[in-house]
Amino acid sequence: MKAVVCKQWGPPETLEVCEIPDLTPGPQEVLIQVQAAGINFPDVLIIQNKYQFKPELPFTPGSEACGIVQATGAEVKHFKAGDRVIAFVGHGAFAQQLLAPQQAIFPVPPGMDDDTAAAITLTYGTSHHALLDRAQLKAGETVLVLGASGGVGIAAIEIAKATGARVIAAASSAEKLAVCVEHGADICINYSDADWRDQLKAATGKQGPDVIFDPVGGDYAEAAFRSIAWRGRYLVIGFANGEIPKIPLNLPLLKGASILGVFWGDFVRREPAANLQAMQQLVGWFHEKKIRPHISGRYSLNDCATAMNLLAARKATGKLIIRPQD
Repeated sequence: MKAVVCKQWGPPETLEVCEIPDLTPGPQEVLIQVQAAGINFPDVLIIQNKYQFKPELPFTPGSEACGIVQATGAEVKHFKAGDRVIAFVGHGAFAQQLLAPQQAIFPVPPGMDDDTAAAITLTYGTSHHALLDRAQLKAGETVLVLGASGGVGIAAIEIAKATGARVIAAASSAEKLAVCVEHGADICINYSDADWRDQLKAATGKQGPDVIFDPVGGDYAEAAFRSIAWRGRYLVIGFANGEIPKIPLNLPLLKGASILGVFWGDFVRREPAANLQAMQQLVGWFHEKKIRPHISGRYSLNDCATAMNLLAARKATGKLIIRPQD
């Protein structure tokens, strides 16, 4: 089979597409023919050895996939050959075959296509965990979403709207903000504008947002936090800007505000039952047409590096998908 292989730490162009032996499932594993795999920002960091999860070299990147079960291990009870499944794994998805532990997969909901199924676990799981679990978002509150046109940003907009919140989307171009409007944003702010904080103040009646959802970091973090509402909640999602901000601790003191870390991957590992409930709610919202992943590009294994570089440069909107069988 063909797979994208990381043989050395480095940027996406160091990845190689290789022929490797077909995989065989262990007793509690499922062998999946991958139809679609989602690209996520952590994938870009993992191949550069810049992430908390560090697989041994060589490895195949990619953490989420949709595919068809080809074979199962002797101890697998709930899946069989021919089943369509979604898998969330540490790595291995950018390949024509994937081995996944049986506890890491679940059936594709009826009516969901392969690309959507491959785009819904990490981004929507992260945003659901952030907004509803960590921030305890309530209907009627206002959410500021930074990096709003990205994968987790679009998911955050839709989940906040499904919860009954008001959403202010912030992104760096008119084109990106147009995508945010398509997915339900109430107000859009271009944070390339010098007066973006004044626009935010006006949009919130000088009260500030109740929740700030920040997957970007960098210079925007402190500026946004200075605008947060009393008892506001600031969600640390990630650092797509590349810089980890250093927020002065007098700011949460003065605003009675909370800084909340969001690490969905460890949440899945530590609290699988809670994650399953979240996924069930997301599936329900999908059928109610309240959420719909925005997929802006589809790529073959040979074009994986191109797609990952687009994501790293923050030139993509929504999700990019790898189609290993193409």
